[in-house]
Amino acid sequence: MKRITIVGGGQSGLQLAIGLLQKGYDVKIIQDRTGDQIAAGRVLSSQCQFDAALDHERALGINFWEDTCPPVEGISFTVPNPEGPGKAVEWAAKLDAKGQSIDQRVKMPRWLEEFSRLGGDLVIATADIAMLEHEAKSADLVLVASGKGEIGKLFERDAERSPFDAPQRALALTYVHGMAPRENFSAVNFNLIPGVGEYFVFPALTKSGPCEIMVFEGVPGGPMDCWKDATTPAAHLETSLNILKTFTPWEYDRCKNVELTDDNGILAGRFPPTVRKPVATLPSGAKVLGLGDAVCLNDPITGQGANNAAKAAAVYFDAILAQGDKPFDEAWMSATFERFWDYAQWVVRWTNMMLLPPPPFVLNIMGSAQVLPGLAHRIANGFDDPRDFFPWFADPAAAEDYLTSLQAA
Repeated sequence: MKRITIVGGGQSGLQLAIGLLQKGYDVKIIQDRTGDQIAAGRVLSSQCQFDAALDHERALGINFWEDTCPPVEGISFTVPNPEGPGKAVEWAAKLDAKGQSIDQRVKMPRWLEEFSRLGGDLVIATADIAMLEHEAKSADLVLVASGKGEIGKLFERDAERSPFDAPQRALALTYVHGMAPRENFSAVNFNLIPGVGEYFVFPALTKSGPCEIMVFEGVPGGPMDCWKDATTPAAHLETSLNILKTFTPWEYDRCKNVELTDDNGILAGRFPPTVRKPVATLPSGAKVLGLGDAVCLNDPITGQGANNAAKAAAVYFDAILAQGDKPFDEAWMSATFERFWDYAQWVVRWTNMMLLPPPPFVLNIMGSAQVLPGLAHRIANGFDDPRDFFPWFADPAAAEDYLTSLQAA
């Protein structure tokens, strides 16, 4: 059976590795931390996943938290009143199937256990070019699922597919216990503050049990771009609460009794959303294929990162199985990524749209969802499959036609 080496044991790398082991492949993972080190470290992401992505995990039998993770049952959307207190837009709708978020400090160590149980070869090392060259000689396929260090620089930025060359948001995460539950049903509570940024929050499972993950997306240079001086966990939490008190007081009201899940339950940073060319050439001429965030990195504003990673792993898994005994040459590598891009292009387009000031027709769509339950339901479930947003969420004429048909109905 063919030998596969995967650099990076995150959502895409480990999901793919476990699936291939189950099919009898010889799989090696190279990453720079053990499961224990991941569990003891800082949070890595917000990772809210919806049903289609979760189905890929269920198919592999690695959905170990179905009975313990608090569900994400819907999506809510709010815009503050720009002229005073209160809300200008507010609606909520249920998802057809529940989502969930598992802290990667919980998920990845457990998946690493499963990887080892199935006979996978785990190498704890910082991968470099020399290591990739060695693997390319001994493995039938080398996949890079990590964008860190010098190996991440191997993959050229695809300018045609990457409209931004600088970070579009100042990002921060705050994992907390003690938040008052949302009324009616649990949800991703999304708040859009025009010209300032976005705040959303949703239930999750962390090392110490159920929690809420607060996600802050500040427009660079604006009042939510304020994390530089939050140098301690206590200061990070205080900054989080000050933002809510100022811009979303209804969210602040839920936070009277919150505390950090742990001192590592915080994160702040920024990066440009980037699509990279999927095939990299090593100095020897050998080819390696990028996977997940290494080649398709989205801003978290639409919550698609872990979903994209799971779906990419599923596409690559099917393509590897279908290739059988034939070689994984450059043509196969490019075709495999393009098969994923057939889906991911819509995620990237939608996510990048949300980073720009919303045009009037999008504001009209989001406002109309207050009085059109079918529209609210469709927007909410678009998070599971963003292809459904097109063309009506991207084109003014299509939006007008769709809204007219809903209103007539």
